[in-house]
Amino acid sequence: MTDTVVTAQRPLLETSERRRPVGLLLVAIPVFLIAWLIIWPIINAIGRTLWRADANGDVGFTIASYVKFFSDQYSVDNLAVTLWTTGMCALFLLVICLPIALYLRFSAGRLPAYVQALAIFPMFVPSIILAYAFIRVLGPNGMADILLNSVGLPKIRTPYLTPWGPVIGLVWDNIPLTILILLSGLGGVSNQSIEAARDVGAKRYQVFWHIILPRITNSILVALSFSILGIFSSFTLPYLLGPASPEMMGPFMQRTFREVNDPIGAITQAVITFGFCIVFGLFYVRSVARNQGK
Repeated sequence: MTDTVVTAQRPLLETSERRRPVGLLLVAIPVFLIAWLIIWPIINAIGRTLWRADANGDVGFTIASYVKFFSDQYSVDNLAVTLWTTGMCALFLLVICLPIALYLRFSAGRLPAYVQALAIFPMFVPSIILAYAFIRVLGPNGMADILLNSVGLPKIRTPYLTPWGPVIGLVWDNIPLTILILLSGLGGVSNQSIEAARDVGAKRYQVFWHIILPRITNSILVALSFSILGIFSSFTLPYLLGPASPEMMGPFMQRTFREVNDPIGAITQAVITFGFCIVFGLFYVRSVARNQGK
């Protein structure tokens, strides 16, 4: 009997061993592309900023480009406004998207379907169109000013070309992805657990704090990580809606490379930006690892 079982299992093991090279080959292709298109440029950029030729032409290790960046007040201000914009966008996204996601998850009928359609709509609007609409509505002499002037009210102080301009545009642009990720996390919250908590007299805030929030913490971290990574490295909306000084790191890198003609300075800014982004990316990796470990 034992010999029969072993004989039956042997073809399965041989088939698995034959398929293993094919599986490794399929995995090797995307890994190679990631290493070639992402990892190698990062390593090359770091190497170009740390190993440079001096006045005598000798190549050696140096951190002069990073010292120059952090000793330049304008560069530090640009980094600070980028961090401020990213933090404000993350805060507003959490405040706006979490209630919408909760409403969509625990409501039924036509109205939630319409709300979800409106929440996902910004995903299909290109950033350049969004910036144009922003300028036409909230810019100087835009639609808002025209409507206020028609009823005798003073003009608004436009957020266009101020630090708040990119915040409004980036929040609007990242609402769909944030809501979708939060909805995915809320899908793991069963209605039975909510009903059981209400049966024992739990209030709404108690249900949210003790039942819902612990189960969607990872989804919140993933949503914020994705949004922060996109906001920190954004270019179009900060370039079109933000002030000329200080400016976010995306427009700052482009201007340093093309207008100032300082490629090493632009690469240094890119490496510093990557350093901050990888910190936020670790939250996402940690969240994914935690979910797989459960």
